[in-house]
Amino acid sequence: MFGLVPFGSRKDLAAGDAPRSIWDVFNEPFFHDDFFPTMSGFNANGGMRVDVKDNGDSYELTADLPGMKKEDVKLSYQNGYLTIAAQQQSESGDKDDKGNYIRRERRMGSASRSFYIDNIDESRIDAEFKDGVLHVNMPKAAEVQHSTTINIR
Repeated sequence: MFGLVPFGSRKDLAAGDAPRSIWDVFNEPFFHDDFFPTMSGFNANGGMRVDVKDNGDSYELTADLPGMKKEDVKLSYQNGYLTIAAQQQSESGDKDDKGNYIRRERRMGSASRSFYIDNIDESRIDAEFKDGVLHVNMPKAAEVQHSTTINIR
């Protein structure tokens, strides 16, 4: 029969490579494609989904961070690299009448992305976090025209 293979995931599919276990099927590239988003809203590589747009006089970055709070996100710009780091922890559990745990669960997740963006005015970078989406506006630095006369010998 015909197999369904998402566009861009045709590498590493060798004919005749049968899975060794029934669970090995889930390790195939088909299931790690962006077509199947992860439950946390991050892509399969652990990174957040980011769009960077050139508006002519500024760059605009939008990062999806579902389930995160403003306090969970750190944004820095150093040596031409804009870095977004997000870390989230949550704890849930049930207690009996005496305060003893019946069940207790913890969840932790983190993601980090860095982008090389030069020629921006660091002092005018503006960021806003609302409804799980980070918006960063980075105005471009004024271009200085360097002109030098070269003496010919």
